Amino acid sequence: MPSVCFYFQVHQPFRLRRYSIFDTDCHYFDDAKNEEVCRKVAAKCYLPATRLILDLVRRYEGHFKVAYSLSGVILEQFERYAPEVLDVFQRLAETGCVEFLAETYYHTLSFLYSREEFAEQVAMHQDRISELFGSRPQVFRNTELIYNNDLGAYVAEMGFKGVICEGADHLLGYRSPNYVYRPPSTDQVALLLKNYRLSDDVAFRFSNRHWSEWPLTAEKFAVWINRLNDHGHTVNLFMDYETLGEHQWAETGIFEFLNHLPHEIFRCRENNFKTPSEVIDTYPVSGVYDVPHMISWADTERDLSAWLGNAMQSNALHELYRLEKDVKASGDPNILRDWRIMQGSDHFYYMCVKYFADGDVHRYFNPYDSPYDSYINFMNALDNLRSRLKLKQRVVRKLAFPPGRRVREGRPSTSPEYTG
Repeated sequence: MPSVCFYFQVHQPFRLRRYSIFDTDCHYFDDAKNEEVCRKVAAKCYLPATRLILDLVRRYEGHFKVAYSLSGVILEQFERYAPEVLDVFQRLAETGCVEFLAETYYHTLSFLYSREEFAEQVAMHQDRISELFGSRPQVFRNTELIYNNDLGAYVAEMGFKGVICEGADHLLGYRSPNYVYRPPSTDQVALLLKNYRLSDDVAFRFSNRHWSEWPLTAEKFAVWINRLNDHGHTVNLFMDYETLGEHQWAETGIFEFLNHLPHEIFRCRENNFKTPSEVIDTYPVSGVYDVPHMISWADTERDLSAWLGNAMQSNALHELYRLEKDVKASGDPNILRDWRIMQGSDHFYYMCVKYFADGDVHRYFNPYDSPYDSYINFMNALDNLRSRLKLKQRVVRKLAFPPGRRVREGRPSTSPEYTG
């Protein structure tokens, strides 16, 4: 009896505007473009898909269930540009058939660079999800399913009971992703692994007329899931929410597929749908999933090369996180917020130089003509942020030590030797 566990990532970044080296405006983000993309995807995906899922939950009287991870920045964009989408998500939350997962608020790579910043962003995200949807997340998903053993142990210490991550063939070996696992260093957190073959059949191959299994119908897909009876406990279908209506347009039949899928799954009475927490609470841990090196769900390599595959990306990330101590010491909430938005993984994804099999994915909603253009634009904005930070530091020093005063042996002095 395999349980079907649907998880959708919902995220759009705050894209940077074109930023010249001579620019001095401290507003770095392209509000018009961000609004345009948010409204476009809301019309094609977020609204029709969420309304359909709400209908399915009601139609099957709570037996159809899904999970979402909505980044903090997409929640802000919904509030600003598409409040009707947030309203539907809140109505969906009221059914009790949806689980909202935790992640870094700004959809960042912070675990790789600053555990302190990582923990702060996760707490921010938990608070926001609790405020909007009335429940505090118990299961964690890192940005783009980036994961290794260290992250599993760290997240366990934070109190999460589960983490979702990629089911990589080279780590599983002969084993199946359709069971619950745990990290090698702790039994305090469970791991749910993406079944990437079945997930990608929907996310990437659904409309491919050259695919040997096209057209993919709900009936055919349910048969594939039924074949897993006695060969697994859970089929984890993890994908971008934009699969529904944006990556796979409505004309492909993707909404009809989803609309009929629960009926076909329920034809086998032993089948069911569960949220990640329910899977963890229902099934035992079947083994250890040892991930010594970082993996992700991105591209064919399933590694970090989409964000750290070249010198531009490495340099941009290094220079960004070098500012952390000074940014936080500044006490300036605007500088802190801009710095955090610039941590968004998308900015570095746009700098990727990989093409061939993964090129189309990297061009999706990419506002730049080339990865080099992206790097230059990002570094120009970062340089301005650094200048604002230095100016703030000078102001703070002048307030602490006004001109005409100096400190000697711990006491203020009126000697003119200190000029500020």
